[in-house]
Amino acid sequence: MKKLFLQLSITFIILVNHSLQAQYTDIINSNKPGFSESPYSVGTGVYQFESNFFFKNTSVEPLFSRPQAYGADLLFRTGFFLEKLELNAQVTYQKDKVAFKNIFTSHYFTSGFSKFTIGAKYLLFQPEYTDKTKEIRSWRRRNAYDKKRLIPSVALYLGVNTDVVSKDYKAESVSPKLGLLLQQNLTDEFNIIYNVYYDKMGTDFSEFSYIITATQNFNYNWSGFLEHQATYLNDQNNLNLGAGLAYLFHQDLQINTSARYLKEGKSQGFYAGLGISYRIDAHHDAYTDLDENGKQLKSTPISRYNKKQNSFFNRIFNIFKKKDKEKTIKKRSRKRSRESASKKEKKGGFLGIFGKKKKKEETEIEKLEREIKELEKEVEKEDD
Repeated sequence: MKKLFLQLSITFIILVNHSLQAQYTDIINSNKPGFSESPYSVGTGVYQFESNFFFKNTSVEPLFSRPQAYGADLLFRTGFFLEKLELNAQVTYQKDKVAFKNIFTSHYFTSGFSKFTIGAKYLLFQPEYTDKTKEIRSWRRRNAYDKKRLIPSVALYLGVNTDVVSKDYKAESVSPKLGLLLQQNLTDEFNIIYNVYYDKMGTDFSEFSYIITATQNFNYNWSGFLEHQATYLNDQNNLNLGAGLAYLFHQDLQINTSARYLKEGKSQGFYAGLGISYRIDAHHDAYTDLDENGKQLKSTPISRYNKKQNSFFNRIFNIFKKKDKEKTIKKRSRKRSRESASKKEKKGGFLGIFGKKKKKEETEIEKLEREIKELEKEVEKEDD
């Protein structure tokens, strides 16, 4: 088991060593209310929380079964180190009704943490679509369907099912979980996600599953989905068919609901869920300084700025920083009223003339502009 997990970890680390590509989006990108997972990361500096409160009810079958369950499923996601890499943790707390059916039917209740999985996913490939807005010579080419949209984005998922669960939900030991995540963006409003998982590998409870999810954006706020999931266990097969809606309350908050038809072995029933997704957005855009030939320059004010913004401690402190409501920089007027000028003179007084003036703190943007100007002066001197 340890050897298998070590091999999977090494493979994942090797695949991570590729070029970076931005995954950040202006609005929250939540996996809820579906069970599938998008191959895209939330982006660096983003801390996202996704919740789903559920109720499940199925028919009572002979011997032991769990006909009812309700609880909460919580997912934390962050792109902490690389744009293509996402770290996540999933925790499920639930209360189950355990029934025994023979001549008579009896039951009891059990509750606790049923799942605690830590994982990571890395985007291996993302297709680039043709910009049709630049096509001005042919109406047919401008409005033709881009066949590159049929090529899916691909990501690899590697997780660990920890043993930090309640005793009624414990498996044999810690086990790995491996997944392949695909997504086709067929249009700007419609996409299909495919997930394939091999879970609890190396244990008697190992399972193979796949999920297919189709999502349609109706407008900026509303979207809906249809989903099919099948899970193959050693003793039975489970499947569910689901549908749901999601509403974007604002760019960092989403509310969603879903309903499903369940078939678990011989039992049948339904599943209902209601959830909220919220993110803390401390993302900073990176800038690249290029020379005349389009090659990246090293050790420039812009590269030093990017390095500082992406530092470990800077990302930690950015969690607690308040967002700037106004991103535009207002130009200060050169005109000043006599009233404001007189107030400033009264505040300093006669002795204020000889006092030490307080130096204004330099912002990051002003500092970057100053360093660029200094660099331009150095280049001009070298040319002379």
